[in-house]
Amino acid sequence: MSLSDSFSIPDVAESDHDEVDSLPSTSTESFTSEDDYDAQKEWEQSLEQLQLLLTMILVPFAGKYLGRKFAYWSWARYMEWMHNVEIKWTNKATFKAAGAAQAAATL
Repeated sequence: MSLSDSFSIPDVAESDHDEVDSLPSTSTESFTSEDDYDAQKEWEQSLEQLQLLLTMILVPFAGKYLGRKFAYWSWARYMEWMHNVEIKWTNKATFKAAGAAQAAATL
């Protein structure tokens, strides 16, 4: 056995490619009427809009809000540990609202 034989890639059988080709897919032939096709198209568009809403608005907002919350929490813990300073939030509701407003301001 030579060195080049140990690095050879085995040939892929044609049946492996057929498995990928046989995956179910939506085509216009599978719908019984034009109404079913339109309903499926509207459903796919609404799913795409929900996905865009999540990825473009909700996830970044939640990440910024939770990131700021963690940053303030870790900063307070560091100041208490390193400099022996007690950090108190005087009004937690106002603090949370300000954090949400700051996170939403740059979106």
